[in-house]
Amino acid sequence: MTRLHRWHSPLIVCLMAALAGCSGSKPDHSGVVVAEEALRNGSPTLAMQVTQGILARSPDDVPALLMQGDAATQLGKFNDAEAAFLHALRLQPDSIRGKVGLGRLRLSTDATEAASLFQDVVRREPRNLNALNNLGVARDLLGQHRAAQESYRQVRALDPANTAAQVNLALSLAMSGNAADGLLLIAPLANESSASPKVRHDYAAVLAMAGRENEAEQILGHDLSPSQVRQVMDALRDQRNHAF
Repeated sequence: MTRLHRWHSPLIVCLMAALAGCSGSKPDHSGVVVAEEALRNGSPTLAMQVTQGILARSPDDVPALLMQGDAATQLGKFNDAEAAFLHALRLQPDSIRGKVGLGRLRLSTDATEAASLFQDVVRREPRNLNALNNLGVARDLLGQHRAAQESYRQVRALDPANTAAQVNLALSLAMSGNAADGLLLIAPLANESSASPKVRHDYAAVLAMAGRENEAEQILGHDLSPSQVRQVMDALRDQRNHAF
C-alpha cells in the first residue's frame, strides 16, 4: 500500500483545495486563499495567476480584485494594480484594503489624494498601522512634517517595535531640520548586523542632512556606483537646503 505524505506546505495544501473546488458546482474562495498564501510566501506571480483565473470566471469578485491589486503592486505592474483597486472600490467603496492599496500607488503621483485615502481609513480604523504609517509618508511628501511625525508617533505608541515608523520618523525629523534627533532613532537600527540596504541608505540620508556627508557617502558606496552616490548626495543636499 502506498503511504500518503503529510508534509505539504500550507500553500500546496491550499492549491490542492482550490483545484478541487474548481471541479465542483459550489462556489468558494479557495483561490483567494491560495493567492493570499502566495503573497505571504513571496510569490506575487503565482498570486496574479490565481486571481486572473478567478476573475476570468467572476470579473466582479472583490476579494480577488484586491488580491490582484496587491500582487500587481509587488510585481511593479502599477497600471494593472490601479485598475484592480479602482474596480474593487467601485463595487465596494468602503473597502479598507482597496483604499490602502490605491493610496500606496498614489504616493508617487498624487500625495494629496493618497493622504485623503489614508485619512479615510484612519477615521474608520484608528489603529490601522499600515494606513497611519503611509499617511505620515503622504504628509511628508506634502511638506507637512509636523503632522507626518504625529502619524509615525501614533504608530510607535501602538507598536513600539515598528521599525518602519521609527525609520520614517527619523527621516521626517531630518527633513524638517532636526537631523540630530533623527540620528538617535535610526543609528541603532542601521548598525545592526541584520540591517537591510534600505535602512542603511536611510541612515545615510539622515547623516547627509546632518552635514556628515563623508560618512553618508561611505555607506552609500557599499551598494551604489560612484555616479549613483553623487546623484543621491546632490538630492540630499537639496533636501537639506530646503529644511532650513
